Amino acid sequence: MFATERQLTSNPHGHMLTNSNVWSPDGRWIVYDVRGVDSVFDGTRIERVEVDSGKVEVLYQSKNGAACGVVTHHPREQKMVFIHGPENPTAEWSYSSSRRSGVIVDAHRPGEIRPLDAMNYAPPFTAGALRGGSHVHVFSPDGGAVSFTYEDDVLSRLGLAGEHELNQRNIGVSVMTGRGVSVARTHPRNHDGDYFSVLVTHTVNRPRPGSDEISRAYEEGWLVRSDGRRSLAFLGNVTASDGREHPEVFIVDLPDDLTRAGATPLEGTATRRPSPPQGVEQRRLTFTEQRNFPGAVLAPRHWVRASPDGNAVAFLMKDDAGIVQLWTVRPEGGALRQVTHNPVGVTSAFTWNPDGHSIAHTMDGSVCVTEYESGKTRRLTERRMGADAPEAFACVFAPDGKRIAFTRRIAGDKKFFTQVFVVDSASD
Repeated sequence: MFATERQLTSNPHGHMLTNSNVWSPDGRWIVYDVRGVDSVFDGTRIERVEVDSGKVEVLYQSKNGAACGVVTHHPREQKMVFIHGPENPTAEWSYSSSRRSGVIVDAHRPGEIRPLDAMNYAPPFTAGALRGGSHVHVFSPDGGAVSFTYEDDVLSRLGLAGEHELNQRNIGVSVMTGRGVSVARTHPRNHDGDYFSVLVTHTVNRPRPGSDEISRAYEEGWLVRSDGRRSLAFLGNVTASDGREHPEVFIVDLPDDLTRAGATPLEGTATRRPSPPQGVEQRRLTFTEQRNFPGAVLAPRHWVRASPDGNAVAFLMKDDAGIVQLWTVRPEGGALRQVTHNPVGVTSAFTWNPDGHSIAHTMDGSVCVTEYESGKTRRLTERRMGADAPEAFACVFAPDGKRIAFTRRIAGDKKFFTQVFVVDSASD
């Protein structure tokens, strides 16, 4: 017997859910963007749908040729943060991984956006401002900070040759200081921001084989301890002793004050990316080089997710038979725990139930829930293995844990369109 599955949207265009934080705090609304496919950043609206009635509201419509998407909700307020591409794009300056920024919209003032991060594409560089693109913005569970991935446009323009630091994906955090960040107008695309933004991970151009050095930091998730201390767990690409690269799970512990510079400038230089603040500590949690299939998997794409109590960090990795399973590691490191032992693999990003007892994901053409303690997986929706199967992008628990939001494609006029669905989680 399957749980109740309900289609919420039916418009003849795509609807994309982000991998987490798509529900309003009261569980009344789900936010999404209208990109046709995940791999093409062509959406022009941020919308929300009322779960009980199916009523759709437009929160923001982009203009002047800009695109927008990848929206997530504030955990306490009626605010959303999302990616905004360049307005009036040109052949010389168009949307890319290093040319995008974060903006915030308040549901009480639809159509009005505020800049999350200041952008400073030419010297003099400014502490608290970025010099490149931010992506997949997610509020911390207490709402006091926003995480994102980042690529540096200043370094990207320098290319791959030379002694400068390379443009590599890193992870950053934006915090509200109450005064915002203003930048000089030394570049036509510079702009001010409401939050103070810093990078919190450290990468190197060429990691030493067998070391904890990484060339890329990405797919992060918040971890907040009972005393309020914040960390971010993430994937970092290491170079194994044999020279091959694979992702391991890392964590970065954050100080209370992210505005204080360490030994090198927060704002970076013409040849170095912005540096982490004083007190940031980056640690490696997993060591899987000797496994048959080392490292977290890249497909399905997923984001590292900490349990609500902060005691476990979940990720996807293949077992010795090559099947993608759920695994966890403690934030202090140590032995890995294999949660699922299914004969078929997990096929999507995942989220924890807010009670910490289960994890939602797709598998074998269905939306499923896996009980954390027992590892038992329950199928919630009927098995669909065709074009209308649940998509891999998102399986997101509601704040009360009673429903799960996901997307799947519905046949339309000569093509399929991604639509938003919810299913009862059938959890006690």
